Amino acid sequence: MADIDLEPACRDASLPSLPRQRTSAKRAERPEAGPAGASEASRPDDFSRSNAKTPGSRLRGNDADEREPADIEASRTAANVDRATLRVLIVSDEMEVGGSQRQIAGLLRAFPRPQCDAELAYFRTSSFLVDEIERAGIAVHRIDKRSRRDVRFLLRLARRLRDGRYDVVHCFSFTAELWVRLALLLAPGAALVASMRDMGHALTPLQWRIKRTVCRSARAVVSNSTQAAERIRGAMRGGPPVHVVANGIDMPPPLDASRRQALREDMGGADGRTLALFVGRLAHQKNVDLLLDAMAMLPAGGRPRIALAGNGPLREALEARARSLGLGDDVRFLGERRDAPELMQAADVLVLPSRDEGQSNVVLEAMAAGTAVLATRVGGNAALVEDGTSGVLFDCSDAAALRDALQRAADDPAWCRRLGDAARARVSDRYSLDTLARDTLAVYRQCLR
Repeated sequence: MADIDLEPACRDASLPSLPRQRTSAKRAERPEAGPAGASEASRPDDFSRSNAKTPGSRLRGNDADEREPADIEASRTAANVDRATLRVLIVSDEMEVGGSQRQIAGLLRAFPRPQCDAELAYFRTSSFLVDEIERAGIAVHRIDKRSRRDVRFLLRLARRLRDGRYDVVHCFSFTAELWVRLALLLAPGAALVASMRDMGHALTPLQWRIKRTVCRSARAVVSNSTQAAERIRGAMRGGPPVHVVANGIDMPPPLDASRRQALREDMGGADGRTLALFVGRLAHQKNVDLLLDAMAMLPAGGRPRIALAGNGPLREALEARARSLGLGDDVRFLGERRDAPELMQAADVLVLPSRDEGQSNVVLEAMAAGTAVLATRVGGNAALVEDGTSGVLFDCSDAAALRDALQRAADDPAWCRRLGDAARARVSDRYSLDTLARDTLAVYRQCLR
């Protein structure tokens, strides 16, 4: 959960007691939505920074509904269970390039439009993924959060929930869950779906208490791995159902030989040596320092070359560490890349030394690309990678084990190809974006019953 360290307010703020969302068997008619322009024209410019307007927006004023929030929510929910099209808002703290953000982009594109009208809201840090989502015709709302305790941000977020008249709000990060749950106290009506996308090892004790409280007040929790699902079930000790919905991936088309060679040269692999690749944020969770340590244990002329695709708060520190270890040209920092799936196809092996993962999107993409995977035995990695068959698993503190795997990759290219072929076959049989969208939509509909 990359966003948690950016919410220090959680460490010194208390969370109000949150009511569990309820449903009602009573059927009610959903009010007809008015034209979007009616409310947009009367809204102050700084009250919402949405990139797209939605139908049905309205202002809360003297004619506001006087019913209790739970009663408003129950009647709206009951009315929406059997509607052909669900209104859904996906919320993420940030949209920089990362595994969860890639899954958000894929999920939004894969939702069947006649059944699900989905939109995206995020608070900070855009990327090309947002551009791709908008090009697909999906509404995107950036709601800027300017400080730790930004009351105007909370009001803007509540306005987005009220105007959007969503049936379901699905949060993909700890910070999104926290602020959306508070906003729902001001703008009740949507069913909250929380997420558990890694093992939560980076959460502080207070953040775990907040996470548990928010998840218990949600209508459902979605996890992308059995291990993470079991962890949140144990933490909640009751509460809503926890659904395991595996990540989805598109199988990439083959990469032509000239393009592959050009990418290898770009990554520093022009001399025929084995080329390893890391894709992800350069942050503590990803444990890139272990990879550099393992590389330093190998002889300079016999180790693979390593390309690191991604940015993050530790980039400068990792560049300095690579220099201090004498890795020289054997390590290349590529920065953020739009073509990560193609980079994976051009590389011989992907390395993911993370301290914590749920179900890694990077591992899935590499397997779909037919690239051998060396990954830590954390979270859902063991469920994806068959150790010794479709990749190699090692402990997140064992630099020697990673060194040995890198050495074998350098010495035995045929071994890498066998692992990659097995990995592609495994992913093509089990994972797809269509399955992700279908299973997620089933969770939403179950929440509204």
